Amino acid sequence: MKTIVSIIVCSIVLWSCSTIESYVDVPLALKIPSNFPPLTYNITQNPPTEMGFELGKKIFYDGRLSSDGDISCSFCHIQQNAFTHHGHTVSHGVNNASGTRNSPSIQNMAFQSQFMWDGAADNLDFQPVIPLLSAIEMNGNLEAIIAMMKADPKYVKLFSLAFPNKQITTENLFKALSQFMVLNISSNSKFDKYRRNEVGGDFTADEVAGYAIFKNKCANCHATDLFTDNSFRNNGLSINPQVNDVGRYRLTQLPQDYYKFKVPSLRNVAVTAPYMHDGRFGTLDAVLNHYSNGITNSITLDSTLSQNGVLGIPLTITEKSQIISFLNTLTDNQYITDSRFSE
Repeated sequence: MKTIVSIIVCSIVLWSCSTIESYVDVPLALKIPSNFPPLTYNITQNPPTEMGFELGKKIFYDGRLSSDGDISCSFCHIQQNAFTHHGHTVSHGVNNASGTRNSPSIQNMAFQSQFMWDGAADNLDFQPVIPLLSAIEMNGNLEAIIAMMKADPKYVKLFSLAFPNKQITTENLFKALSQFMVLNISSNSKFDKYRRNEVGGDFTADEVAGYAIFKNKCANCHATDLFTDNSFRNNGLSINPQVNDVGRYRLTQLPQDYYKFKVPSLRNVAVTAPYMHDGRFGTLDAVLNHYSNGITNSITLDSTLSQNGVLGIPLTITEKSQIISFLNTLTDNQYITDSRFSE
Protein backbone atom coordinates (compact mmCIF):
# COMPACT_ATOMS: atom_id res chain seq x y z
CA MET A 1 0.00 0.00 0.00
CA LYS A 2 2.84 2.38 0.91
CA THR A 3 4.45 1.61 -2.44
CA ILE A 4 1.27 2.52 -4.33
CA VAL A 5 0.90 5.77 -2.39
CA SER A 6 4.55 6.62 -3.05
CA ILE A 7 4.07 6.03 -6.77
CA ILE A 8 0.97 8.28 -6.81
CA VAL A 9 2.77 11.04 -4.89
CA CYS A 10 5.80 10.84 -7.16
CA SER A 11 3.57 10.93 -10.22
CA ILE A 12 1.83 14.08 -8.96
CA VAL A 13 5.18 15.73 -8.25
CA LEU A 14 6.55 14.80 -11.66
CA TRP A 15 3.37 16.04 -13.38
CA SER A 16 3.54 19.34 -11.48
CA CYS A 17 7.19 19.80 -12.36
CA SER A 18 6.55 19.02 -16.01
CA THR A 19 3.94 21.76 -16.28
CA ILE A 20 6.21 24.50 -14.86
CA GLU A 21 8.62 25.17 -17.67
CA SER A 22 11.51 27.58 -18.00
CA TYR A 23 10.90 31.09 -19.30
CA VAL A 24 11.73 31.36 -22.99
CA ASP A 25 12.95 34.82 -23.96
CA VAL A 26 12.66 34.83 -27.75
CA PRO A 27 11.82 38.40 -28.78
CA LEU A 28 9.49 39.09 -31.68
CA ALA A 29 10.68 41.78 -34.04
CA LEU A 30 8.32 44.72 -34.34
CA LYS A 31 9.13 46.52 -37.55
CA ILE A 32 7.48 49.90 -37.91
CA PRO A 33 6.36 50.46 -41.52
CA SER A 34 8.24 53.33 -43.16
CA ASN A 35 5.00 55.22 -43.88
CA PHE A 36 3.77 54.97 -40.25
CA PRO A 37 4.28 57.38 -37.36
CA PRO A 38 6.29 56.25 -34.29
CA LEU A 39 4.88 53.78 -31.78
CA THR A 40 2.78 55.16 -28.96
CA TYR A 41 2.82 51.98 -26.87
CA ASN A 42 5.80 51.76 -24.52
CA ILE A 43 7.18 48.51 -25.82
CA THR A 44 10.15 48.58 -23.43
CA GLN A 45 7.74 47.88 -20.55
CA ASN A 46 6.28 44.80 -22.26
CA PRO A 47 8.44 43.62 -25.17
CA PRO A 48 6.68 40.97 -27.27
CA THR A 49 8.10 37.46 -27.20
CA GLU A 50 7.12 34.34 -29.09
CA MET A 51 5.51 32.71 -26.08
CA GLY A 52 3.94 35.93 -24.79
CA PHE A 53 2.30 36.40 -28.19
CA GLU A 54 1.08 32.78 -28.26
CA LEU A 55 -0.36 33.15 -24.77
CA GLY A 56 -2.09 36.38 -25.75
CA LYS A 57 -3.60 34.71 -28.79
CA LYS A 58 -4.91 31.80 -26.71
CA ILE A 59 -6.53 34.24 -24.27
CA PHE A 60 -7.99 36.27 -27.14
CA TYR A 61 -9.79 33.22 -28.55
CA ASP A 62 -10.89 31.66 -25.25
CA GLY A 63 -14.63 31.89 -24.55
CA ARG A 64 -14.08 30.72 -20.99
CA LEU A 65 -13.17 34.28 -20.02
CA SER A 66 -16.87 35.15 -20.22
CA SER A 67 -19.56 34.23 -17.71
CA ASP A 68 -21.38 31.93 -20.12
CA GLY A 69 -18.20 30.30 -21.46
CA ASP A 70 -18.95 31.29 -25.05
CA ILE A 71 -18.00 34.93 -25.66
CA SER A 72 -14.32 35.39 -26.39
CA CYS A 73 -12.60 38.60 -27.52
CA SER A 74 -12.67 37.14 -31.02
CA PHE A 75 -16.47 36.91 -30.95
CA CYS A 76 -16.69 40.67 -31.59
CA HIS A 77 -13.32 40.96 -33.36
CA ILE A 78 -13.32 38.71 -36.42
CA GLN A 79 -10.06 38.54 -38.36
CA GLN A 80 -11.51 38.35 -41.88
CA ASN A 81 -13.25 41.65 -41.14
CA ALA A 82 -10.12 43.30 -39.77
CA PHE A 83 -11.12 42.22 -36.28
CA THR A 84 -14.52 43.94 -36.22
CA HIS A 85 -18.02 42.53 -35.59
CA HIS A 86 -19.07 42.49 -39.23
CA GLY A 87 -22.79 42.54 -39.90
CA HIS A 88 -23.78 43.59 -36.39
CA THR A 89 -24.84 47.18 -35.90
CA VAL A 90 -23.88 46.90 -32.23
CA SER A 91 -21.96 44.20 -30.40
CA HIS A 92 -23.66 41.17 -28.89
CA GLY A 93 -22.40 39.65 -25.68
CA VAL A 94 -23.31 37.04 -23.06
CA ASN A 95 -26.80 35.62 -23.28
CA ASN A 96 -27.19 37.51 -26.57
CA ALA A 97 -27.27 40.84 -24.75
CA SER A 98 -26.89 43.86 -27.03
CA GLY A 99 -24.70 46.86 -26.40
CA THR A 100 -25.09 50.31 -27.90
CA ARG A 101 -21.89 50.60 -29.91
CA ASN A 102 -20.25 48.88 -32.84
CA SER A 103 -16.98 47.02 -32.21
CA PRO A 104 -13.93 48.97 -33.43
CA SER A 105 -11.00 47.15 -34.99
CA ILE A 106 -7.92 46.18 -32.98
CA GLN A 107 -5.52 46.89 -35.87
CA ASN A 108 -2.54 49.20 -35.30
CA MET A 109 -3.42 49.80 -31.64
CA ALA A 110 0.26 50.19 -30.73
CA PHE A 111 0.15 53.54 -32.55
CA GLN A 112 -2.79 54.85 -30.52
CA SER A 113 -2.95 56.48 -27.11
CA GLN A 114 -6.69 56.29 -26.35
CA PHE A 115 -9.12 53.46 -26.93
CA MET A 116 -12.85 52.79 -27.17
CA TRP A 117 -15.26 55.15 -28.91
CA ASP A 118 -15.16 57.59 -26.00
CA GLY A 119 -11.52 57.15 -24.98
CA ALA A 120 -12.39 55.30 -21.78
CA ALA A 121 -8.97 53.62 -21.78
CA ASP A 122 -5.65 55.38 -22.26
CA ASN A 123 -3.36 52.37 -21.87
CA LEU A 124 -3.47 49.31 -24.12
CA ASP A 125 -2.66 47.03 -21.18
CA PHE A 126 -5.86 48.12 -19.42
CA GLN A 127 -8.20 48.39 -22.42
CA PRO A 128 -9.38 44.75 -22.36
CA VAL A 129 -10.65 45.19 -18.81
CA ILE A 130 -13.61 47.20 -20.13
CA PRO A 131 -15.22 44.55 -22.39
CA LEU A 132 -14.10 41.73 -20.11
CA LEU A 133 -15.97 43.06 -17.09
CA SER A 134 -18.89 44.62 -18.97
CA ALA A 135 -22.17 42.99 -17.93
CA ILE A 136 -23.45 43.08 -21.52
CA GLU A 137 -20.24 42.00 -23.24
CA MET A 138 -18.20 39.26 -21.55
CA ASN A 139 -19.41 39.69 -17.96
CA GLY A 140 -16.19 38.12 -16.78
CA ASN A 141 -14.89 37.67 -13.25
CA LEU A 142 -11.13 38.05 -12.87
CA GLU A 143 -10.86 35.75 -9.86
CA ALA A 144 -12.76 33.02 -11.70
CA ILE A 145 -10.65 33.52 -14.83
CA ILE A 146 -7.38 33.23 -12.93
CA ALA A 147 -8.66 30.11 -11.13
CA MET A 148 -9.65 28.57 -14.48
CA MET A 149 -6.21 29.27 -15.93
CA LYS A 150 -4.39 27.85 -12.91
CA ALA A 151 -6.37 24.63 -13.31
CA ASP A 152 -5.55 24.36 -17.03
CA PRO A 153 -2.16 22.67 -17.73
CA LYS A 154 -1.85 24.49 -21.07
CA TYR A 155 -2.18 27.88 -19.41
CA VAL A 156 0.22 26.86 -16.63
CA LYS A 157 2.78 25.92 -19.27
CA LEU A 158 2.27 29.03 -21.41
CA PHE A 159 2.50 31.48 -18.51
CA SER A 160 5.68 29.78 -17.29
CA LEU A 161 7.19 30.08 -20.77
CA ALA A 162 5.99 33.65 -21.38
CA PHE A 163 6.98 35.47 -18.19
CA PRO A 164 10.11 35.30 -15.99
CA ASN A 165 8.06 35.07 -12.78
CA LYS A 166 5.94 32.28 -14.34
CA GLN A 167 2.91 33.61 -12.48
CA ILE A 168 -0.69 33.41 -13.66
CA THR A 169 -1.78 36.89 -12.65
CA THR A 170 -4.10 39.53 -14.06
CA GLU A 171 -1.06 41.69 -14.84
CA ASN A 172 0.52 38.96 -16.96
CA LEU A 173 -2.85 38.12 -18.53
CA PHE A 174 -3.29 41.67 -19.82
CA LYS A 175 0.36 41.98 -20.82
CA ALA A 176 0.00 38.87 -22.95
CA LEU A 177 -3.12 40.26 -24.61
CA SER A 178 -1.21 43.48 -25.32
CA GLN A 179 1.61 41.53 -26.95
CA PHE A 180 -0.92 39.92 -29.26
CA MET A 181 -2.54 43.27 -30.09
CA VAL A 182 0.75 45.15 -30.52
CA LEU A 183 1.73 42.72 -33.28
CA ASN A 184 -1.62 43.28 -35.04
CA ILE A 185 -0.24 45.71 -37.59
CA SER A 186 -2.02 46.23 -40.90
CA SER A 187 0.42 47.85 -43.33
CA ASN A 188 0.47 45.89 -46.59
CA SER A 189 -2.52 47.14 -48.55
CA LYS A 190 -2.33 48.33 -52.12
CA PHE A 191 -2.22 51.85 -50.68
CA ASP A 192 0.86 51.03 -48.60
CA LYS A 193 2.62 49.63 -51.64
CA TYR A 194 1.68 52.79 -53.55
CA ARG A 195 3.08 54.98 -50.77
CA ARG A 196 6.30 52.95 -50.51
CA ASN A 197 6.73 52.56 -54.28
CA GLU A 198 6.56 48.78 -54.01
CA VAL A 199 5.41 46.17 -56.50
CA GLY A 200 1.62 45.94 -56.55
CA GLY A 201 1.10 49.60 -55.73
CA ASP A 202 0.01 50.91 -59.11
CA PHE A 203 -3.17 52.98 -58.80
CA THR A 204 -5.86 53.24 -61.44
CA ALA A 205 -6.99 56.67 -62.63
CA ASP A 206 -10.04 56.52 -60.35
CA GLU A 207 -7.91 55.53 -57.35
CA VAL A 208 -5.53 58.42 -57.99
CA ALA A 209 -8.45 60.83 -58.32
CA GLY A 210 -10.11 59.41 -55.22
CA TYR A 211 -6.93 59.80 -53.18
CA ALA A 212 -6.65 63.45 -54.25
CA ILE A 213 -10.26 64.14 -53.26
CA PHE A 214 -9.76 62.29 -49.99
CA LYS A 215 -6.69 64.36 -49.09
CA ASN A 216 -8.59 67.53 -49.87
CA LYS A 217 -11.90 66.73 -48.16
CA CYS A 218 -11.41 63.90 -45.65
CA ALA A 219 -7.83 63.82 -44.39
CA ASN A 220 -8.27 66.58 -41.83
CA CYS A 221 -9.79 63.96 -39.52
CA HIS A 222 -8.58 60.74 -41.15
CA ALA A 223 -4.98 61.88 -41.02
CA THR A 224 -1.62 60.23 -41.67
CA ASP A 225 -1.26 56.77 -43.15
CA LEU A 226 -3.09 55.43 -40.09
CA PHE A 227 -6.14 57.33 -41.37
CA THR A 228 -7.06 58.82 -38.02
CA ASP A 229 -5.83 61.78 -36.02
CA ASN A 230 -6.96 59.96 -32.84
CA SER A 231 -9.17 62.91 -31.90
CA PHE A 232 -12.80 62.95 -30.73
CA ARG A 233 -15.30 64.75 -32.94
CA ASN A 234 -19.01 65.26 -33.46
CA ASN A 235 -19.54 64.24 -37.08
CA GLY A 236 -23.13 65.38 -37.35
CA LEU A 237 -25.02 62.14 -36.79
CA SER A 238 -28.64 62.55 -35.79
CA ILE A 239 -29.28 61.52 -32.20
CA ASN A 240 -31.00 58.22 -31.60
CA PRO A 241 -33.49 59.19 -28.84
CA GLN A 242 -33.83 55.60 -27.65
CA VAL A 243 -30.14 55.48 -26.74
CA ASN A 244 -29.03 59.11 -26.58
CA ASP A 245 -25.37 58.11 -26.59
CA VAL A 246 -23.61 61.30 -25.49
CA GLY A 247 -20.20 60.01 -26.53
CA ARG A 248 -17.09 61.32 -24.81
CA TYR A 249 -19.20 63.51 -22.52
CA ARG A 250 -20.11 60.37 -20.57
CA LEU A 251 -16.47 60.12 -19.55
CA THR A 252 -15.37 63.75 -19.19
CA GLN A 253 -18.65 65.45 -18.20
CA LEU A 254 -17.44 68.45 -20.23
CA PRO A 255 -20.19 70.15 -22.29
CA GLN A 256 -17.83 70.57 -25.24
CA ASP A 257 -17.58 66.77 -25.51
CA TYR A 258 -21.27 66.11 -26.12
CA TYR A 259 -21.77 63.62 -28.99
CA LYS A 260 -18.08 63.38 -29.76
CA PHE A 261 -16.62 60.00 -30.67
CA LYS A 262 -13.16 58.85 -31.61
CA VAL A 263 -12.25 59.22 -35.28
CA PRO A 264 -11.82 55.61 -36.46
CA SER A 265 -9.08 54.46 -38.77
CA LEU A 266 -10.26 53.78 -42.31
CA ARG A 267 -7.82 50.96 -42.90
CA ASN A 268 -9.65 47.87 -44.21
CA VAL A 269 -12.83 49.96 -44.21
CA ALA A 270 -14.28 48.06 -47.18
CA VAL A 271 -14.55 44.89 -45.07
CA THR A 272 -15.65 46.39 -41.75
CA ALA A 273 -19.29 47.37 -42.32
CA PRO A 274 -21.45 48.58 -40.68
CA TYR A 275 -20.10 52.05 -39.96
CA MET A 276 -20.20 54.75 -37.28
CA HIS A 277 -20.17 54.22 -33.52
CA ASP A 278 -23.65 52.70 -33.63
CA GLY A 279 -23.33 50.85 -36.92
CA ARG A 280 -26.16 52.81 -38.51
CA PHE A 281 -24.75 52.79 -42.05
CA GLY A 282 -24.33 49.55 -43.95
CA THR A 283 -22.42 50.83 -46.98
CA LEU A 284 -19.70 53.30 -47.84
CA ASP A 285 -22.17 55.03 -50.17
CA ALA A 286 -24.42 55.71 -47.18
CA VAL A 287 -21.47 57.12 -45.22
CA LEU A 288 -20.56 59.54 -48.01
CA ASN A 289 -24.19 60.52 -48.45
CA HIS A 290 -24.26 61.41 -44.76
CA TYR A 291 -21.24 63.67 -45.09
CA SER A 292 -22.49 65.34 -48.26
CA ASN A 293 -26.11 66.00 -47.33
CA GLY A 294 -27.05 64.32 -44.04
CA ILE A 295 -25.28 66.40 -41.39
CA THR A 296 -27.28 67.37 -38.31
CA ASN A 297 -26.22 70.69 -36.81
CA SER A 298 -25.48 71.05 -33.10
CA ILE A 299 -23.38 73.18 -30.77
CA THR A 300 -20.51 70.68 -30.74
CA LEU A 301 -20.58 69.86 -34.48
CA ASP A 302 -17.04 69.69 -35.82
CA SER A 303 -16.06 72.91 -37.53
CA THR A 304 -14.89 71.06 -40.64
CA LEU A 305 -18.52 70.12 -41.30
CA SER A 306 -19.87 73.64 -41.14
CA GLN A 307 -18.13 76.07 -43.45
CA ASN A 308 -19.57 79.49 -44.31
CA GLY A 309 -23.02 78.44 -43.19
CA VAL A 310 -22.98 75.30 -45.34
CA LEU A 311 -23.33 71.95 -43.61
CA GLY A 312 -21.43 68.94 -44.82
CA ILE A 313 -18.78 68.20 -47.44
CA PRO A 314 -19.85 68.90 -51.03
CA LEU A 315 -19.36 65.72 -53.08
CA THR A 316 -20.55 64.88 -56.57
CA ILE A 317 -21.64 61.39 -57.58
CA THR A 318 -18.36 60.95 -59.46
CA GLU A 319 -16.31 62.12 -56.48
CA LYS A 320 -18.08 59.67 -54.19
CA SER A 321 -17.39 56.82 -56.59
CA GLN A 322 -13.73 57.78 -56.85
CA ILE A 323 -13.33 58.08 -53.07
CA ILE A 324 -14.75 54.59 -52.68
CA SER A 325 -12.33 53.32 -55.32
CA PHE A 326 -9.53 54.77 -53.22
CA LEU A 327 -10.91 53.38 -49.96
CA ASN A 328 -10.86 49.90 -51.49
CA THR A 329 -7.07 50.21 -51.81
CA LEU A 330 -6.87 50.24 -47.99
CA THR A 331 -7.85 46.56 -47.73
CA ASP A 332 -4.89 44.57 -46.46
CA ASN A 333 -5.55 41.00 -47.57
CA GLN A 334 -2.32 39.77 -46.04
CA TYR A 335 -3.40 41.03 -42.63
CA ILE A 336 -6.94 39.66 -42.67
CA THR A 337 -5.68 36.18 -43.70
CA ASP A 338 -2.43 36.09 -41.69
CA SER A 339 -2.29 32.73 -39.87
CA ARG A 340 -0.25 34.29 -37.05
CA PHE A 341 -3.41 35.97 -35.83
CA SER A 342 -5.78 33.05 -36.45
CA GLU A 343 -7.08 30.67 -33.81
